[in-house]
Amino acid sequence: MMKTKLAKDLGLQVPVFAFTRSPEVVLAVSRGGGMGVLGAINLSAEELDEALAWIDARIDGKPYGVDTVMPMSYAGRGEGFDEEKLRSMITPAHHRFVADLLSTHGVPELPDSYARKGEDLLGWSLERGKEHVEVALKYPIALIANALGTPPPEVVDRAHAHGVKVAALCGKVKQAVAHKAAGLDIIVAQGTEAGGHTGEVAGMVLCPEVVDAVGDTPVLMAGGIGSGRQMAAALALGAQGVWTGSIWLTTAEHQSYNPEIVNRKLLAAKSTDTVRSRAISGKPARQLRTAWTEAWEAEGSPGYLPIPLMWMVQAEAVERIYHHGNEALAGTPVGQIVGRMNTVRPAGEVLADIVAECEQRLAWLAGLAG
Repeated sequence: MMKTKLAKDLGLQVPVFAFTRSPEVVLAVSRGGGMGVLGAINLSAEELDEALAWIDARIDGKPYGVDTVMPMSYAGRGEGFDEEKLRSMITPAHHRFVADLLSTHGVPELPDSYARKGEDLLGWSLERGKEHVEVALKYPIALIANALGTPPPEVVDRAHAHGVKVAALCGKVKQAVAHKAAGLDIIVAQGTEAGGHTGEVAGMVLCPEVVDAVGDTPVLMAGGIGSGRQMAAALALGAQGVWTGSIWLTTAEHQSYNPEIVNRKLLAAKSTDTVRSRAISGKPARQLRTAWTEAWEAEGSPGYLPIPLMWMVQAEAVERIYHHGNEALAGTPVGQIVGRMNTVRPAGEVLADIVAECEQRLAWLAGLAG
């Protein structure tokens, strides 16, 4: 057991937080003594309610959390989140670019019998984030995390009124200071190695800067963490635990949440096969480097759109790419830790290995000090 003060406050045996789209991974990590945190970005309020009900019925009272997105800025903010109005903001040039890119790579249309799995308007809005919070607070969650920016005061107050801690990710010290000023309980210092939306500063530099800047507010280190040695390094830098995400993408429990082509590419990828690109959302996000990401940077690109328009213009295209298994274009958010994600293993086994190696490395370091 490695009980930092934060771990004790949350009733954890080990300070490992696992962000994941898979309710099964949430169960495995929370039952293993850490905290599974369900990512809600792809879910409607109804789907989140269903997922949390499933988790809560099986988690045996262990702590778990929910991660949503409440960005500080996005197209249409303050005007109501009207999907048709947002669609009108997408230029014909962007639609032509996506259509030409699919044609160039020989990606057929979806068959008539195909039932689309996703939606064109993901939860990159304050409105959708608040919906997620309202649903989450119906359950005995221990944590709400915001992936983009400082949550609004009313969300922080609602969570605290339910005895729920609030966390947010940051890629700069000034963002961490803003999180602290807003009364957040946990700050996640996310290095540029991380998958998904991330800043430019490496975790080895960012984490101790944030720890020094926020005083007694607990800090979790994120980005490039998938082994016990990396977890030990995070603790040595002053973090009270680690926030992990990419490492769970190739676990057995997560396989059904990835298209098969993505599973294959993740298992084959090296740490150099990712790029920080705006090609998913319009904000910089680390993901697999693909012909898709390269095209948006090439001559002839119409340029990136802001959140949530960038996703809206490509949502159906992504499903076509996945459905037809197009090798060149298929990608996914993932961090540089992908280079060691080359086997499919149960999430509980991954967690146990991280914890065991961390304990061994901490003992080894203690021996050096003797």
